Amino acid sequence: MNTWLPWRLLLRRTARRRGFVDPFAFLARLRQFSQPSEVQEPIELIRAGVVFHARGLVNTKVLQNNLDWVWPYWVSRQFDPADPSFLPRAFSFSHVNLTHRNWTALGLPGSRHYPIVDPRGLITPLLDGWSLDWWWLPEDGDPVYPSRRDSGEQRMEMGEELRVVTEIPFADGNALISVATVARRTGATEPVLELTASLRQPAAGRLVLAVRPANPEGVSFIDHLTAEGSTLCVNDDAPVRLDPAPDHWSTSQYKLGDVSRRLETRAEQPTRRCDAGLVTAAAVYELSPEKPQTITAIVTLPAVGPAVDTTAASLPAAAHPPTWPEALAPTPKLEIPDARWRFLHQAALHTVALLSPDEIFPGPSTYRRFWFRDACLIMNALLAVNLTDRVRHALGSFPARQRRDGYFHSQEGEWDANGQVLWIADRVERCTGHLLPAELYQSLQRGAHWIERKRGTTSGERHTGLLPSGFSAEHLGPNDYYYWDDFWGVAGLDAAAAMSRRRGDEAQHATWENAAGAFAHAIERSLDSIPAETGRQGIPASPYRRMDAGAIGSMVADYPLRSPRFDSKTLLRTADWLHTHCLHHGAFFQDMIHSGTNAYLTLALAQTFLRAGDPRYDDLVRAVAEAASPTGHWPEAIHPHTGGGCMGDGQHAWAAAEWLLMIRALFVREEDDHLVIGSGLRTSWLETGRRLSYGPTATPWGAVKVMLRLVNSHWQIQITGDWHGAAPRLRVIVPGYKPIEDIQPGWELELESLSGH
Repeated sequence: MNTWLPWRLLLRRTARRRGFVDPFAFLARLRQFSQPSEVQEPIELIRAGVVFHARGLVNTKVLQNNLDWVWPYWVSRQFDPADPSFLPRAFSFSHVNLTHRNWTALGLPGSRHYPIVDPRGLITPLLDGWSLDWWWLPEDGDPVYPSRRDSGEQRMEMGEELRVVTEIPFADGNALISVATVARRTGATEPVLELTASLRQPAAGRLVLAVRPANPEGVSFIDHLTAEGSTLCVNDDAPVRLDPAPDHWSTSQYKLGDVSRRLETRAEQPTRRCDAGLVTAAAVYELSPEKPQTITAIVTLPAVGPAVDTTAASLPAAAHPPTWPEALAPTPKLEIPDARWRFLHQAALHTVALLSPDEIFPGPSTYRRFWFRDACLIMNALLAVNLTDRVRHALGSFPARQRRDGYFHSQEGEWDANGQVLWIADRVERCTGHLLPAELYQSLQRGAHWIERKRGTTSGERHTGLLPSGFSAEHLGPNDYYYWDDFWGVAGLDAAAAMSRRRGDEAQHATWENAAGAFAHAIERSLDSIPAETGRQGIPASPYRRMDAGAIGSMVADYPLRSPRFDSKTLLRTADWLHTHCLHHGAFFQDMIHSGTNAYLTLALAQTFLRAGDPRYDDLVRAVAEAASPTGHWPEAIHPHTGGGCMGDGQHAWAAAEWLLMIRALFVREEDDHLVIGSGLRTSWLETGRRLSYGPTATPWGAVKVMLRLVNSHWQIQITGDWHGAAPRLRVIVPGYKPIEDIQPGWELELESLSGH
């Protein structure tokens, strides 16, 4: 500290001389709002934030001064004073997309390429890169720029490949139709992005493929491009090839304005450069009713390798790259009368498979990086839907991210990671019936030792024996002693104990069992120290917080952990408080940072109510279904007015994972020593009389499938399983029917209505 003292004095003196606040006094003030922590904020988040707001500063300089350009959909909405998305700019130093963070990723199983398509069909082929946009300029009438249109329809088609179809209507029932897909051509080593555009009805005018220096995050620089014949080369990226060749090319740069104002001007030279990085270009096609055309553009996607060494857990070699039906063949089949929910289930399957090629990514764009927290929870869904190879592969790569002290490190100061890794490892062993490799087990043991050492360093009025204060894992607020971390820590030690016993190591089992008990006791002491006014309402986010939306983090003890060590009545009281105080449009609204409704946290709350037999779960699940995009996805947080994303990635894998687990829980729900069957089935589904089925799905006892059918006006239920050993105890609890206790799998039982009908 003494070494730095002269520098502190120098910085303070310089700041004051130039009229700035004292930076050290300012930081000291900020730290008064959080608990002391060894990590004030993870360097990974600081780095990501700097990049994000550097883009925002560029947006500030470029967008508001050039609103006559054709910008992406979010800019058109957010900068329009007549739109609910409008945000005043005033003293905002950084202009970022806070209203329409929605996009749909395309890709192939096992591939790390994720071109994204925004709600009006703007396509961004490469991560954080430039985009391609289709325009229609009719011979008579106003130009059709999709990003400026109030209406547009979009859908995702799921077959051999994923396809996003965008339709932009205009005069007399006509529409501009664009299609984007990622495909693998015969003999090609890398996949290609295929784009097509056409009109619903032949018309006279110009169809344009425009090259845009922007994407759903904002400006993305194009320093130079070459447009000649049927080939377009942007910066030094892979070329775009068009079929047929355009009638002519138009190009522009910043000082000349957007190319949208220069489409009549043919490019005099094939290469255009711009020192400001705002080159724009357009491939112009002259169409007529006598000459209708479908225009195709192809972008070869470059090779992308994994960020860490994953050779220790390589996926089984395939004779050929799988198609989507082949990749998803092992997943559970869902049969319900609600077509929308079936579609969302299928879309969620594609999302979690798409974003788990070798690492687990929470999203295809903003969050195309690794966090243990997201990865472990997404892996829980992958395990439930029988994509076990992906789970084993991801888990096998975890030791490469483990520090020598045993910490599973993806971000500094987030103390939930080790508990989550141990928990998911235990679930893999339980659900597959097979032990993990010895080398991986040793890594997990080091992870358990880290938890015990880390919690042993804390002491204080209310946090003795808890994990240290840290940066909020789930955006629960400033640095604090979060119960979220502690509940995961106890679960991790319990998992270590279970894995030790499975290997016959009773001494190690006893060590971890005692450690978990001591940790749980420390949490109970902490909970008892909370002021009575707060404790009566539930479990706050930390022992030093009042009840607020951050209390959602404490609900992890109930779901997904189902921990028998903590009082279920207190957890349900917490859920009641959150339901009463933190819902918006029927979904959980996260005030902390997200400032939007959150799909995966809403579904976690629904799981708690489902476990408690509380019918409020159904309204929560329905609210999440209604919040999904037309292509079947959810952003991390949803804007309360626009319905678009207001934080994070526009297609969030954690949200998709929780939707899969929620649908599963409606049919099959795990408890410690038994399975609960049918407790979430909707009354409206049963009233249709149509068959309901789900499965097979992996459980700690083996795979199970549930089927209900109406026979002679009576519902019959059949439960079949492929068990590792002895069959589990089963309880059938279908709403509106008498419970059936302790039945044997394989039986076909008749349900008896509570009403006698």
